[in-house]
Amino acid sequence: MIYGVVLAGGIGSRMGNVDKPKQYLLVGDKPILIHTLEKFYIESEFKKVLVLCPKEWLAHTKNLIRKYLGDTGERVVVLQGGDTRNETIMNAISYIEQSDGLDEDTIIVTHDSVRPFVTQRIIEENIRYAKEYGACDTAVAATDTIVCSEDQVLISEIPERRKMYQGQTPQTFQALKLKNLYQSLSEEEKNILTDAAKIFVMKGEKVHIVEGEVFNIKITYPYDLRVAEALLKGNEGC
Repeated sequence: MIYGVVLAGGIGSRMGNVDKPKQYLLVGDKPILIHTLEKFYIESEFKKVLVLCPKEWLAHTKNLIRKYLGDTGERVVVLQGGDTRNETIMNAISYIEQSDGLDEDTIIVTHDSVRPFVTQRIIEENIRYAKEYGACDTAVAATDTIVCSEDQVLISEIPERRKMYQGQTPQTFQALKLKNLYQSLSEEEKNILTDAAKIFVMKGEKVHIVEGEVFNIKITYPYDLRVAEALLKGNEGC
């Protein structure tokens, strides 16, 4: 079974002085979360689409889904997120295990709620490569030179650009394998995680690259909202 997992647990602190998490801000005439969720809702391979959000936003999220998507029945499930990104993903896996069971064929397609321009091609390739490799990550080749700094003052390394990619989402995994790998980590290892794909890399597991799109942006800063509005208007004109 295959599940979409939309991660809406962030509070949007980098968005500035706003009265709600960024996933609930409007782009066009709909909240960012709804734009993203629509892409997952129409994917026929998903048994269910799980939306994980902060506890205090559970009721609001359910109301938004009802308003914009109508009665989704059991196809869309709203759950409480965890304290970290990976704990949120573990909450999703726990729900799947308790409600439907978990086996080696269970796949989760995890995606940032604030990446509303993901394409069906990206979602479907994530599913295909996760079936084949067990894990995959969406990324685009870096166009800028990447510099590293150990002290945030001086450049300590400039890696070869041809080896550099910029990570996006979705990230897709065999859920049981991800759960087992995560539970094998020490607390120190968990503290250095930035995303779930790193768990596989740390444990020497293969993660296949799915080619992303430059417009599959993550809406993080106020400037990103203006870019998103322009992208939305461009899509409407096509």
